[in-house]
Amino acid sequence: MNKEMESIKKNDTWDLVDLPKEKECISVKWVYKTKYKANGELDKHKARLVAKGFAQEYGVDYNETFAPVARLDTIRMVLAIAAQHNWKVYQMDVKSAFLNGYLEEEVYVQQPPRYEVRGQEDKVYRLKKALNGLKQAPRAWYSKIDSYMIKNEFIRSTSEPTLYTKVNEQGQILIVCLYVDDLIYTGNLTIDMFKSAMKKEFEMTDLGLMNYFLGIEVTQKDKGIFICQSKYARDVLKRFRMINCSPVSTPVGVGTKLSREQNEMDFDSTIFRKLVGSLMYLTATRPDIMYGVSLISRFMDTPKNSHWQAGKRLLRYIAGTMNHGILYSTSNNLQLVGYTDSDFAGSIDDRKSTSGYAFHLGT
Repeated sequence: MNKEMESIKKNDTWDLVDLPKEKECISVKWVYKTKYKANGELDKHKARLVAKGFAQEYGVDYNETFAPVARLDTIRMVLAIAAQHNWKVYQMDVKSAFLNGYLEEEVYVQQPPRYEVRGQEDKVYRLKKALNGLKQAPRAWYSKIDSYMIKNEFIRSTSEPTLYTKVNEQGQILIVCLYVDDLIYTGNLTIDMFKSAMKKEFEMTDLGLMNYFLGIEVTQKDKGIFICQSKYARDVLKRFRMINCSPVSTPVGVGTKLSREQNEMDFDSTIFRKLVGSLMYLTATRPDIMYGVSLISRFMDTPKNSHWQAGKRLLRYIAGTMNHGILYSTSNNLQLVGYTDSDFAGSIDDRKSTSGYAFHLGT
């Protein structure tokens, strides 16, 4: 908590003022979080001062709120390109990122609990910069980092607004990809100059070689980059009490046909949706389960027991393949190759067809 207050003060986030009569004050609270490493060990405890943004009024306390984040497709593409050229991928984190974004609106918040200014407890803070929890905080931060990148001669991708590239006269390139306050970067342009410039502008944590990002484990070797989600897969199995199940060799049983009209008992839709959501994120590094997950996701509104059993089979397959993932190999063939196919009227319920596609970049 003391570190958070120090960051806010150092960042010149607010001014202590009297609340104008016509203005409303937004409450704040402390939120605590425990972060873990890729191997499951404790990393650190964090405390964040958060504004209760649900009390904000549109057109008064905030306007635009949208802020982009990198798609998983984009992150995988960056890793594939880096592997092709045998580049290392590095990672940095912006400390208290949202506190860097300037606010356009006039917003007041109460003094934090346990940190009231003695003798001025009736006063409030007028925000000059964003605070965690505000509806416009992500947008304010993105506007700040985007303007910084453009000012430093980076080119923003037209199809991915969180992907930036910089090319010098010798043709050397630096690629930077943003996911809120996390940055990954790679290339053959001088990395140290970029790191130094970022540290001058923002308070940064240098995480070194990329090894754990958004729940994805990254292993960088001389012959390529391997990504997997073994820790996440293990957590999913524990969540659904399948950690000690008997593995199977395929994600979907041969000849499996699922239907909405099956004459059997309904299954708890809340539990089923949790399973589908958990498995959908696992497809980030597991294309081998994508068809099976797509199949059961069609029945989230009215799941039956057979749909749940199909989901459990996926978990049994994952139990035997927890360390599987995607390997991006080093090569000289950076070509984008795509494949697509479709069945014909495969759905029992409405006779709709299912299409599928796969794209390979280089390897």
